[in-house]
Amino acid sequence: MKAYQQGWTLRRRVAALLGVVVVLLLGLAAAEAAVAAKNRQNIDAVLLKTGPLRVQAQELMSVLLDQETSVRGYAVNGDRGDLEPYREGVKREQDLVASIRDLSADYPEVRRSLTVVEQETAQWRSQVAEPVITTVERDGAAAGQALITDATRQQFDGIRTSVNTLQEEILTVRQETADRVNSTSNTLVVLLIIAALVVTTAGVVMLLSLDRILIRPLADLVGQVREVADGDYRHRIEGSGPPEFRRLADDIDQMRMKIARELDEVREARERIEWVNSQLQKQAEELTRSNRDLEQFAYVASHDLQEPLRKVASFCQLLQRRYAGQLDERADQYIAFAVDGAQRMQRLINDLLAFSRIGRLTTGFTEVDLNKVMGDVAGQTEAALQYADAELTWGEMPTIRGEEPLLTNLLVNLVSNSVKFRRPDVPPKVHVSSRLVDGEWEISCRDNGIGIEPEFADKIFVIFQRLHSKDAYPGTGIGLAIVKKIVEYHGGRVWVDTDADEGTTIRFTLPALEADIEAAKAAEAAADENADDAAEPAEAPAAEGADGDPADAGRQPDGEAREEPPAEADRHGTNGGMKETVG
Repeated sequence: MKAYQQGWTLRRRVAALLGVVVVLLLGLAAAEAAVAAKNRQNIDAVLLKTGPLRVQAQELMSVLLDQETSVRGYAVNGDRGDLEPYREGVKREQDLVASIRDLSADYPEVRRSLTVVEQETAQWRSQVAEPVITTVERDGAAAGQALITDATRQQFDGIRTSVNTLQEEILTVRQETADRVNSTSNTLVVLLIIAALVVTTAGVVMLLSLDRILIRPLADLVGQVREVADGDYRHRIEGSGPPEFRRLADDIDQMRMKIARELDEVREARERIEWVNSQLQKQAEELTRSNRDLEQFAYVASHDLQEPLRKVASFCQLLQRRYAGQLDERADQYIAFAVDGAQRMQRLINDLLAFSRIGRLTTGFTEVDLNKVMGDVAGQTEAALQYADAELTWGEMPTIRGEEPLLTNLLVNLVSNSVKFRRPDVPPKVHVSSRLVDGEWEISCRDNGIGIEPEFADKIFVIFQRLHSKDAYPGTGIGLAIVKKIVEYHGGRVWVDTDADEGTTIRFTLPALEADIEAAKAAEAAADENADDAAEPAEAPAAEGADGDPADAGRQPDGEAREEPPAEADRHGTNGGMKETVG
């Protein structure tokens, strides 16, 4: 009581309380500033040092592999052009090593691992690469190959192990830095929580301690603090009442501005991330544009190459006709090689041009009757079918929306492939059928040829990919790539049925017309309604057409087309375009 009379008035108590609060808040602000600065340093280390270090270490491995591959290729072929990746790799390696050394200034373990990689690389280059290059230049490729032994390969494997060790060190450093980021972030959150607790405690004490005159200004101050705590960090806190409260309000506002600045930095970081994402999107769009440019380039290059190739082919054929038998046998052989090469190049360019045109030169989708298309296919492949004594049959085909020339080209390629890849001494049989599956027409082309191994089922649809040499089976390797592109252009997919017992079965889907889908649903509903009628005889005779064949020979009872084997397809007449036999 005496102490109170000597000067411990309410004002002094409040002033003391405010002084304590201010000191705590300033201390917390300073601690938050220090933790935030440390956190920014750790984040910068992750983004600007350890991240690039990891990428450059991976690129260093790739560069070293390119050097080793280049040296081995030069030792095999003796072509100095094979050394270009080696020369460029040495330069790139030096740049990468210098960059990694600069970025790892604060990481001695990484620098030591990098030094080991440099030493082993220099040793490999002096003991293996340069001697091989010198030997090939002096004594030829065979002598250079003799220098590449298991010991040299093991030596390069040691380099690879050292690079992996370097990458592990970088990953360890990166993880440690990321852990420090998490630790400083958690500390910053704790400090912010403590600051909020200090402010709340001071407010509660003031509300309980001060009279009516001081409660209202304090309540107003607390309300403003809550507005900031609710997310309005731009709201300026203004105090009222005694000077002590105004000072407290100013201190809280300083803390608010500090938090707001830190949030602005977070927002800027988020904007930078969004900018990076937009750059990635731009790169994706640039890739799309580049693909269009490449397609246009293929088109233009094909046209520009046609004229000189026609001239080469024409004059080579004139040489062949005019001077055949007048020169020696080797000259006739050389001329034949030139004629064959020019003709193969013309076929390759024409196929490439046709591939580039798919989806670019369009006549628009119309309703296409695939029965008529199959008739055209039979006519276009008649010569090949006659030559191979082949039999082409097909079941009832649907009507779909698409481009008739492209669909004709699609089926011609499939039938031609089936005839070309036939078994020796076995007459080829090709059968095309269709069925409705989940709102799509699944069309199958089955043959009794040599078949396709399951591991090559996807490879055959890649452009220029061939499973056999051109001497065994002629062609450019574009046919099935054209098939895939046409099918995807029509909204379908194509695959090889690896479960086929014999030969090859290629299936592809095309979207069905809405009328066909509704008809199939209606037929299925009708079949379900009649399923309970067990008294009806199950072996009622099927309706026959005018020529004695079943009227629905290509359809199942539910309205869907059924896939027929070639033997069953022989029941169809040729007048309806259902079967074509050439032999």
